[in-house]
Amino acid sequence: MTLAPEKLRSIDHLLLEYFDDKQCITAAYAQKRLLNDDDHDEVSRAYVSQRLINLAEHNHAQNLLDTGLYELVDDPRGDDDDSK
Repeated sequence: MTLAPEKLRSIDHLLLEYFDDKQCITAAYAQKRLLNDDDHDEVSRAYVSQRLINLAEHNHAQNLLDTGLYELVDDPRGDDDDSK
């Protein structure tokens, strides 16, 4: 089951923007970008990983070979927000 756009958290939107910039992302990469780019003072890698896992569980991202490298397969933002 996919996520409805209104069910996305603000961090999910940021992660989806990172997918727009890069083909694949890891929790470590996303956490560093959150801390550097978006002035998130305290966001743990574990929380970022949870959000990526959630996107994967809802068939929006795929964990490539179970390595923690995620690829976006279906953008839950819908056509209006899909910049790809």
